Amino acid sequence: MTRVAVLGAKGRMGSASVQAIDAADGLEVVAQIDVDDDLAAITEAGAEVALDFTQPGAALDNVRWCVEHGIHVVVGTSGFGEERIAEVRDLLADHPDVNVLVVPNFSIGAVLMMRFAATAAPFFESVEVVEMHHPDKVDAPSGTATRTAELIAAARTKAGSGDIPDATTDDPDGARGAKVAGVPVHAIRSRGFVASQEVVLGGTAETLTVRHDSHDRQSFMQGVVAAVRAVADRPGLTVGLDPVLGLD
Repeated sequence: MTRVAVLGAKGRMGSASVQAIDAADGLEVVAQIDVDDDLAAITEAGAEVALDFTQPGAALDNVRWCVEHGIHVVVGTSGFGEERIAEVRDLLADHPDVNVLVVPNFSIGAVLMMRFAATAAPFFESVEVVEMHHPDKVDAPSGTATRTAELIAAARTKAGSGDIPDATTDDPDGARGAKVAGVPVHAIRSRGFVASQEVVLGGTAETLTVRHDSHDRQSFMQGVVAAVRAVADRPGLTVGLDPVLGLD
């Protein structure tokens, strides 16, 4: 039985994860941590794995505390771009017996969407990402959109693709969106969405759209359980759910 602590346990993703982990064979939630709770409860409960669904401003400190106390960590909190990933990698260099798995999206469909988009990206001249979430989400762009743009950019670089064409010279209000790894990313925040994303690819006389929609947070729970089960067996730092699912 793997003993798990859930950080951000009263939040939307955290509370759903508590139920999913407790219902899964071989896993047990032994600590539920939320705002202002003492992290020492994690070690006091004998947790072996911590699952972080807190806030971008707190998650890195939580990871640091857990690693320093010998607890494997699965990070589901947004905001882990290249700079934070590098910090975690440096931290783990001093703690070789502890593992961290950073997951931008736990949905199996979303993982496949990102992979399909990266596969298609070198074949099209243009590519942009549009992500759609509920208006209570505090960060933009989403971790999924950031990861998607990074994967697209890496695939295009490997294939020797040129820059994405864009003749815009006047955009004082930022209508063209953000640039992540050189890929335009647009964030929509609207009631009615849980988590959706589409990647729009364009070439001469054709377009291709790859889209994924999560209609309920239960869509993430299979991935959450898989990540919690896998982290102890994945040495060092792993980014993305792909290797856990055998897609690497």
